[in-house]
Amino acid sequence: MLGGLAVYLTIQWIEAPLLSESDHPPAKIVVIPEGAAFSQVAQILEREQLIQSRSAFMWLGKRLEAERKIRPGEYELHAALPPAEILSKLMAGRVVLHSITIPEGYTIGQIADVLAEHRITDRAEFVRLAHDKSFIRTLGISAESAEGYLYPDTYRFPRPTAGKDVMKAMVDQLAHVLTSEWQVRAKEMRLTTHEVLTLASVIEKETGAGDERPHIASVFHNRLKKRIPLQSDPTVIYGLPNFDGNLRKKDLSHPSPYNTYRWAGLPPGPIASPGAGSIRAALYPTSTSDLYFVSKNDGTHEFSATLVEHNKAVEKYQKRFRRVRSSQTSVVPEKRVFAYQEGVS
Repeated sequence: MLGGLAVYLTIQWIEAPLLSESDHPPAKIVVIPEGAAFSQVAQILEREQLIQSRSAFMWLGKRLEAERKIRPGEYELHAALPPAEILSKLMAGRVVLHSITIPEGYTIGQIADVLAEHRITDRAEFVRLAHDKSFIRTLGISAESAEGYLYPDTYRFPRPTAGKDVMKAMVDQLAHVLTSEWQVRAKEMRLTTHEVLTLASVIEKETGAGDERPHIASVFHNRLKKRIPLQSDPTVIYGLPNFDGNLRKKDLSHPSPYNTYRWAGLPPGPIASPGAGSIRAALYPTSTSDLYFVSKNDGTHEFSATLVEHNKAVEKYQKRFRRVRSSQTSVVPEKRVFAYQEGVS
């Protein structure tokens, strides 16, 4: 009887939490390394004062057949959790999820910076995968890179997460955003998904004012129909090997395929990750005859249907802001004559 009682009390002690809930123990973030042996896990928990003893925890792990089932990662634990519950969390992989927001209009490089800053995934590996054609084909992307296909949104990832898994989550989210209705609309407009995302990315980079995106889209659609170069500064910037923040007149002659001053039509691919608003604008542009727009220097634009109107708007809004650059370059559609004006693209 005494022996049985001793065994019973020992088991009770092993299975009891280190502290009670009434002690209000603080939560701790504990990192279980990849490939850690169960003895290492027990040692970490003992060091963090989350269990009674390493030996007792190892005995419990053996009893519950948990020794080779522990998943690596970050866990939020406290000393009032029974050891069996701690084991359950570790076996189920209920790791801490970190909320990461990817802003609209970010490029692959900027997205990689955000992920690296939050220690979610390795920057270099993420960028490499985004340009790995073999890998991105497994995601259903038939393009030179994943640029434009990584949907900007708020995600929750454990730390760390493999770059391929982060990318898959972002591409999957884009698939949810591109509803069947939008896909039908793209076919009606004779646009591929790649072309929609490309145009949407240019719209995204041209304006931060959501309500004028359909109007921006109208200008670009009108130019595409008339085979007038889009002349969008953001596309030029994207194609420059080293952009220092100042777009110069000579940059408009750069031979990049993304230079929409030199080449008519859409650029080869997206120049950033467009949000739903810009994708919608690309598919449902405002009906106008406008071919030009110029910045008002307040985040919005003045739109014009003729070159005369556009030049007046340039004079009105850009006279005092010669260093401010915003689309579009003055162009006579019929003669393809370009009249570049310093400070206005």
